[in-house]
Amino acid sequence: MAYKHGTYGEISASKAVAAAQADTVVVYVGTAPIQKIAGYSTKGLINQPVRLRNLAEAKATFGYSEDWAKFSLCEVFDEHFNNSVENAGPIYVINVLDPSTDKGTQVTISDADFTSGKVYIANDLCDVDSVRVTGKVLDTDYSVTYDAVNDRVVVEDLTGAMTEEDITYYPVDVTGVTSSDIIGTDSGGVSTGIQAIKKIYAKYNAVVNIIAVPGWSELPTVYTAMVAAAQKINGHWDAFVIADIPLDDNGTPVDTKEKAIAWAASNGYNSEISKVCWPQVKAGNGKIYHGSTVVAWEMLRVDLANDSIPMESPSNKEIMATAQYFGASATNEGYDDTECNDLNEKGITTFCFNSGWKVWGPHTAAYKYGTTMDPRCIFDVNMRMLMYITNGFQLRHGTEIDSPMTPAQKDTIINTENAELERLKANGAVIGEASVEFLETDNPLNNMLNGDFVFNISFTATPPFKSATARVAYTSDGFAAFFGGE
Repeated sequence: MAYKHGTYGEISASKAVAAAQADTVVVYVGTAPIQKIAGYSTKGLINQPVRLRNLAEAKATFGYSEDWAKFSLCEVFDEHFNNSVENAGPIYVINVLDPSTDKGTQVTISDADFTSGKVYIANDLCDVDSVRVTGKVLDTDYSVTYDAVNDRVVVEDLTGAMTEEDITYYPVDVTGVTSSDIIGTDSGGVSTGIQAIKKIYAKYNAVVNIIAVPGWSELPTVYTAMVAAAQKINGHWDAFVIADIPLDDNGTPVDTKEKAIAWAASNGYNSEISKVCWPQVKAGNGKIYHGSTVVAWEMLRVDLANDSIPMESPSNKEIMATAQYFGASATNEGYDDTECNDLNEKGITTFCFNSGWKVWGPHTAAYKYGTTMDPRCIFDVNMRMLMYITNGFQLRHGTEIDSPMTPAQKDTIINTENAELERLKANGAVIGEASVEFLETDNPLNNMLNGDFVFNISFTATPPFKSATARVAYTSDGFAAFFGGE
């Protein structure tokens, strides 16, 4: 038995199936156009988690670009904070782009005309901190600012004497960012990329429970890293992963449901602590969103409507979309819900029109219809409720660690957890009998002598209403009415 010091939660094998976590905490890892933010290198914007509450704060903190292929976090900002259905936040983001190292060849603007007092640089990639006027002194002869309204860099003459001057700057080069940067490292007390997720607890006193990396999670190495990082964050917390199946795999289109199913199977996108999404969605504004972004937003929105209890699947909930999107050159015209069910039965979450455009699929990626599996793998709410219980137990009792463990304290913990289960039953998140036990078989004397105690919690998460069938039969009995019969 490993040494323990603190509260811990373990998801055990199901019995028959089988924080108070105040908020749903969604974290995204990707790239943001921080080259537009003056002094970005000193503002904790690189490989550091940052909490964002609205679009204005996101733009002011990280900048904004419509080029989501380069700046993946801007898609996240738009989905969460510019959503025609409903905005949902806060969110936490980790940007891995460092313009000081991820930079291209220096650009020179010769004989820039300062006769009006200002010169504008309308290059979306311009690193504002690298802008220089040749032979002049920054903040003495000229200033450099970013105009967010018009999306341009402004170089202003502070002397009134500048006419035609040479300006140089470095553009950011996002091609320098690789999957290794997204996955990150954790060494010598320094964490980057996905590994930096662990910083959120100490910085914000928030427990991460949803992880998404749109634009990158379609890479198997990234998906594997996400699943690994989601387990026991800070040695304690459990999180759920939302990932994507690609529309194109190194030049090979993944543009039909058969191809998507085969791709997910061959690349091992089947973790029980994840949802896997395909294809992407197109909104009325013409923008394309990754499925993982849409589902993570929907999960947060639905959780918020349920007091932050993950008791309800995001499936069959309205989204900002007008069509399924299979790629610019795809000929696929889309699937109805019957065809989408072919994806669902293989554990793939998709999107379809069902009295409006909806997320479609309540399962985890481990679900495979007709196969034997742990019942906890069937629905996303099963796994997320298990995580909710383990995380909540640790949060409720973490401050009690190293205090005297008396029989009365044991009873207090049992009573507290029973009360929590009763609260969840009252909210409809748990059905049937739920129990908290302190078993002698799981608490041998040697463990208790070392201060290690185990409590067994069993419950049934309320299942989704996945299908309903009305069996209607025709009968000729009604003709008896012609002869006065009933």
